[in-house]
Amino acid sequence: MPPRALSPVGIALVDKPAGPSSFALVAALRRRTRARTGHAGTLDPFATGLLVLLSGAATRLVPCFIGLDKRYVADVDLASRTSTGDPEGDILERHAAPTRAELDEALERLRGEIELPVPAASAVKIGGERAYRLARKGVAVEMPLRRSVVYALDVITYTGDDTTVTSVRLDVHVSSGTYVRALAQALGGHCTSLRRTWVGPFSVDEAAEVTTVELMPPSAALARLPVEAVERVSAGVRAGVLALEPPAGDGAA
Repeated sequence: MPPRALSPVGIALVDKPAGPSSFALVAALRRRTRARTGHAGTLDPFATGLLVLLSGAATRLVPCFIGLDKRYVADVDLASRTSTGDPEGDILERHAAPTRAELDEALERLRGEIELPVPAASAVKIGGERAYRLARKGVAVEMPLRRSVVYALDVITYTGDDTTVTSVRLDVHVSSGTYVRALAQALGGHCTSLRRTWVGPFSVDEAAEVTTVELMPPSAALARLPVEAVERVSAGVRAGVLALEPPAGDGAA
């Protein structure tokens, strides 16, 4: 059984490297703290960037951190599609890259409130089984649509020549639950890299490796959240978590 200790209590802003799963980093923090450990949203193994992890009694505050909007920097290959929408999948097709005008039109269609199919290589359950497991078995299923909001979808750099754009780096600001891979697929391509830079008010610039990260006091983290996010957890539960905070100046993790 994993450790169930309620302390140390706090929020860890972890900068995930490419390769390990998000759950591997949850386990790594748990080994350091020997406390129950949770997360407020995962990243695919190929992706990097901000993971919000919660330690000890702070795991009771997970609903406060679920549903926050996210920001990413994504590199998209516009001349090929993969089975997963990312570099870990098989190449399905190679095709002509779009012109600059065609890309700009496609980006404009993806801004605002949109509906896109959930990627096949996702954890969504289809008939009681994870979609990614069905995909690995070669089972083709019709993926459900997911509605989300794209607040910003801006080009950082283009790669190509005067007529076509072979790849693009995007600054993406989306509502919670949006699959950036689905945006890449809607552009006719796939993500070659993905870095999460913000989760709500928390920036990857504040994050550290899981082996060295320090815990942020829950009171400090909650103070930065919108009122509606904080109120997803009852006042009584919040008070119980805050009562376990270490005195100011005491280190944790």
